[in-house]
Amino acid sequence: MMKFALILVLSLLGFSSMGQLYMAQNGEVSFFSKTPLEDIDATNKQVSSIINTENNEVAVQMRATQFIFPNKLMQEHFNENYLESEKYPSATFKGKIKEVVDLKVPGTYSITAIGSATIHGVTKPIEIKGTIISSGQSLTFNGQFDIKLADYKVDIPKIVFAKIAESVQVKSKIVYQIR
Repeated sequence: MMKFALILVLSLLGFSSMGQLYMAQNGEVSFFSKTPLEDIDATNKQVSSIINTENNEVAVQMRATQFIFPNKLMQEHFNENYLESEKYPSATFKGKIKEVVDLKVPGTYSITAIGSATIHGVTKPIEIKGTIISSGQSLTFNGQFDIKLADYKVDIPKIVFAKIAESVQVKSKIVYQIR
């Protein structure tokens, strides 16, 4: 699995000239949906990502089936009915940090990653705002953004529409190490 993620991430970025690479294998992405009837939250702690400091390119990859829900029935419905995880096993982000920052220099940086996200087989442009804390040897990214389910053709049956929000809040915390 790790080999697959590394190969995917490296191929997504198409590294022709290698800058300083920071990699993460156990990043965390969670989402939260609030409705009057039911809150839905899940966390994936097996997110792979890479940042190339030479060109500020970023790639993130996660498997849909690795989201863990407090309720196993919700997890089953998420994978079978909504994300169709057998057909669309992964979600990805490929983009670039907009700001000119030298992540090799220790400090805290507010950043915006602009690129495209692929979820449920649909690719859309996206902008992710967050903070990167650099120690020089490692990076910690914290970000938050919203995803509209309809943008990624995730169908919500009318019978459960009141239980699932049209938009979900996504949070991420990814710790990178130099490779």
